Amino acid sequence: MDLNTARILVTIAALAAFLGIVWWAYTPSRRQALERHGSSILEDREP
Repeated sequence: MDLNTARILVTIAALAAFLGIVWWAYTPSRRQALERHGSSILEDREP
């Protein structure tokens, strides 16, 4: 295996990992939880 083949494989693996994280974060169940957490930050709370 030459250096360019290794670079291609690393690039494809990094892209797959990135797309997997994006897919995990924006699945409907995760999206609802993230929206709840995000809106809870904006709510006024008494200390």
